Amino acid sequence: MMASMDFHAAYEWLVAYSKETAYLRSFAALAGWDQQTYAPPKGMAHRAQMFAAIAKIVHQRSSDPRIGEMLAVVEASELVKDPRSSAAANIREWRREYDQTIRIPERLAVELAEASSAGQSFWSQARPKNDWQGFVPYLRRMLALKREQAGALGYAKEPYDALLDQYEPGETASGLEPLFARLRKELSQLLGQIQHAPRKPGTSVLRRTFSQAGQQAFEREVLRRVGYDLDGGRVDPTQHPFESSIGPGDVRLATRYDANNFNEFFFSTLHECGHGLYEQGLDAGHFGTPMGQAVSLGIHESQSRTWENLVGRSLGFWRYWYPKAQRHFAALEDVSLEAFHFAVNAVEPSLIRVEADEVSYNLHILIRFELELALMRGQLEVEDLPEAWNRKYREHLGVTPPDHKDGVMQDVHWSEGYLGYFPTYTLGNLYAAQFFQQAQRELGDLESQFQRGEFATFLNWSREKIHRQGSRLLPRDLVREVTGEDLNPEPLLEYLQQKYRALYGL
Repeated sequence: MMASMDFHAAYEWLVAYSKETAYLRSFAALAGWDQQTYAPPKGMAHRAQMFAAIAKIVHQRSSDPRIGEMLAVVEASELVKDPRSSAAANIREWRREYDQTIRIPERLAVELAEASSAGQSFWSQARPKNDWQGFVPYLRRMLALKREQAGALGYAKEPYDALLDQYEPGETASGLEPLFARLRKELSQLLGQIQHAPRKPGTSVLRRTFSQAGQQAFEREVLRRVGYDLDGGRVDPTQHPFESSIGPGDVRLATRYDANNFNEFFFSTLHECGHGLYEQGLDAGHFGTPMGQAVSLGIHESQSRTWENLVGRSLGFWRYWYPKAQRHFAALEDVSLEAFHFAVNAVEPSLIRVEADEVSYNLHILIRFELELALMRGQLEVEDLPEAWNRKYREHLGVTPPDHKDGVMQDVHWSEGYLGYFPTYTLGNLYAAQFFQQAQRELGDLESQFQRGEFATFLNWSREKIHRQGSRLLPRDLVREVTGEDLNPEPLLEYLQQKYRALYGL
């Protein structure tokens, strides 16, 4: 029956089936958002079973043999004639997902979902207590499952590649290692120069008292102005900031408030806003299909890092927003714009990744990348992670964590099983600088626009060039499409050198 089916009917079946599965994933996303915001601690064991149950259903649907039969029909049709068409992109990504899904046993899919929920739940309680020993069994179990997953998915060179490919299609460890080695060398040199610079910012102004009510009022004013639709989203407090896309018209942000740390609340919010802007910019008409989904986490991260740093830490941005910030926060009334701008761009090696400055941030990521590789290659045991973590922080950043809470346990990612995820942050920084440079060429001086409170022109450019493209192009193809060249570290390095040499008088 399938062989004689009209390819148009087969394609429509795939679209409808994909959307039904997407609705189930929306329920899982809603449960995940709730787990990290308002769910009571005593409900976490039940929540883990909820995730396991829905993962089983989604896996069964995603591995249904009918998908393979329908794909065979459409792949032999004129729908794939133009590889840039929406239909061809959907078919390409459906095939990719289906082939990967059928390699994963249902039992493993369920175990991964349950272990992710249980690990995240325990981590959220164990981190404040500095309970590394209690967390070790969760992490050890997750590592074993991720190794099994990598083996099931298959890889050409090493297991880590199978995990990395889940987040950044086409990337490999061997492809990233030389790129990251160059970044490590040049960023370490710049960091060393800054540490011996003649000028130093006064960062104590950022650790004065900023009321939570003021933080919430200011962040909402900024979010609305830059283009985040609060009628299609919300902002809630959490331990680890995140963005969660439930579906069209429901893209949520969660951030962390600190009464004595301006950077903590503001830039984490702006970072998650960048993710939210991307999700709100996807074509809702394609919801449930690859054309309605972000192409990769690296491209996603490029949007969050753009708004956090390239926009949010620019002088033009603060020429517009600083007088408004002073109205919200009396603590800033005696601080000049120039002093404040220098402070929010201060470079100082730190323990915490999410609080890191633009120059040292990627060194935090490279540390995690190296540790993940060592774990997956069997060169490092979970029990030895704290010592390895502390050693790398001394080598790369010259600091040593005083405890596990601000050391090896600071990120939620490993508790949830996101091995292979961290490199996408650095890829995001590279993509962001390249995209931003191209936007400047096409739109003119962006900082002067930000200074006037004009953000729509740049957002609309991003929507047209990146957001609404969905998964039409693979990440590096999208970079070539938008900028006319391959992924290139020069725009990021050039931006950092110019900006921080000027700020620090180098």
